[in-house]
Amino acid sequence: MDKASIGGVFLALAGILAGLLIEGGNLSQVLQPTAALIVMGGTLGAVLLQFPLTTVMAAFRSLGHVFAAPRKQNAQLIAMLVTFANKARRQGVVSLDADLQGIQDPFLKQALMLAVDGTEPADLRKIMRVSLDSSMEDEEQLPAVFESAGGFSPTIGILGAVLGLIQVMQHLDNIHEVGRGIAVAFVATIYGVGVANLFFLPFAGKMRIRIREGHRRREMLLEGVISILEGMNPRMLEIKLAGFVDDRSREKTERAA
Repeated sequence: MDKASIGGVFLALAGILAGLLIEGGNLSQVLQPTAALIVMGGTLGAVLLQFPLTTVMAAFRSLGHVFAAPRKQNAQLIAMLVTFANKARRQGVVSLDADLQGIQDPFLKQALMLAVDGTEPADLRKIMRVSLDSSMEDEEQLPAVFESAGGFSPTIGILGAVLGLIQVMQHLDNIHEVGRGIAVAFVATIYGVGVANLFFLPFAGKMRIRIREGHRRREMLLEGVISILEGMNPRMLEIKLAGFVDDRSREKTERAA
């Protein structure tokens, strides 16, 4: 699990609830099912109106990537490409056909398959660039779902508060209940602002980081396969690919070498 994501959710909720309790409040004041229903139902409805159902479902499925620690596989991928480069120099690029079945990454497998089939480096780059740009465009829609939800929920929270105030105004004859009713009405605003700034917008930000990491990794794989096809020295290839990873990953790659 991603310690930053888990710790961030816990710290945010703990800080807000601790502040509420220190001020003399209690949890029952903010636990209002009707307010939650208005905010979450209205937000989900607005999001479904803006995005296709398949995109919304894919966005929620991708939440696992927010809380799962990213796989530190750059060093392994670089080592694999260097191994392929050594083999290609000795036996030719066609010899890599036997290694295709053992490759788990579909992008790398497709690029290497084209290389084995004799595709020219320039053509291979164009073909895989289309795949890379298309997947990037599709992935960018996933955080956009949560960014939209983060924009809708505060407004819908205000709508819920107004609805609550309307109910309060209809019972002004009981002045003792007016104050309590107003407090309950504003819980919807808390829900709207809270879920937007504690969940939806941070989810979108972390997703964009994961997407950029995946895009940079595929860029590295593409450059690696093209360099192998062009006959680059394996040691030079390793140095070239190390430029795609951060400093800590680069240190691990160098130690592994």
